[in-house]
Amino acid sequence: MFDDIKRASFKHKNNKPWYYVKNYVRQVLPFSIYQRQLDIKLAGLSDLDSAYIQKRVDYYNRLERIIELPDSAVVLSDFKLKDYFKVYYFDAFEYTRYFSQHLKICPVFGDVIHVPDYPSIVKSRPIAGDNTNSVVMKLEKIRHFLFLNDKKRFEDKKDMLIGRGKIRQEHRIRFMDMYYGHPKCDVGQVNITPDAKYPAKRLTIGEHLDYKFILCLEGNDVASNLKWVMSSNSLAVMPKPKYETWFMEGTLIPNYHYVLIKDDYSDLEERMNYYIEHPDEANQIINNAHQYIDQFKNKEREDLLNLLVLKKYFEKTGQQY
Repeated sequence: MFDDIKRASFKHKNNKPWYYVKNYVRQVLPFSIYQRQLDIKLAGLSDLDSAYIQKRVDYYNRLERIIELPDSAVVLSDFKLKDYFKVYYFDAFEYTRYFSQHLKICPVFGDVIHVPDYPSIVKSRPIAGDNTNSVVMKLEKIRHFLFLNDKKRFEDKKDMLIGRGKIRQEHRIRFMDMYYGHPKCDVGQVNITPDAKYPAKRLTIGEHLDYKFILCLEGNDVASNLKWVMSSNSLAVMPKPKYETWFMEGTLIPNYHYVLIKDDYSDLEERMNYYIEHPDEANQIINNAHQYIDQFKNKEREDLLNLLVLKKYFEKTGQQY
């Protein structure tokens, strides 16, 4: 019971009740209020680093030529909450409401690991190959975009790896087969079933912060804990990512922003020992990670980026926004 209360607390969590209240209120306000503000918001670009912003817009939206949307595209006036997962709909609607409601989008929501046939609004996409049709917006942010203020120094943490997660995918099962019960690893599954092979006590985010190393394995798409881990004073440990979101995982530099381990996980203990013995290098990675995180903390700029990504989407699908 006490563990359930700890996990339910707002410490180290985004405020979900406020998130839902705010988004339900947006549903009842007239579109005209927002559409009158669009030009004002887009004009905010002149007060910010336009070169940096354009670079990010072009990273998320890689459309270069006009590609018409299929007949199945959704008219914004028909884009309704009842048809989609709540958080995906809310996070997209936060920005689509600023545009004329006759415009169309192709929303492909969920843990997307394929590239759609037509330009589509997605949360996640493959990093490798031609992912042009995957236009990334900041979706499911209540879960993914969580940043911490970790006051515990790296040197004062346990010389161990901590990891908790749902163990369903083959690559996660393989990791557990190798390191469940390992003396330097406290790892296990939280989807406890009668036949669970890797049972472990659930931990709060705060309890994770007692460890020098935190496992960030991709699940269905990206590792959802990577953002808060990189904002902590612990080291994110993972293979090179295969998928990315608004966090631009494809731009992360191994052993600069996180500790890289091989895809077969065989060098995990070696990599941990290295940074235990070289705390100065560990702290440099932590500082680099914090600097990377900082670029996502400017709400005004994040809003502008999402609007510009959508604006480019409408333009590159032959629509007048």
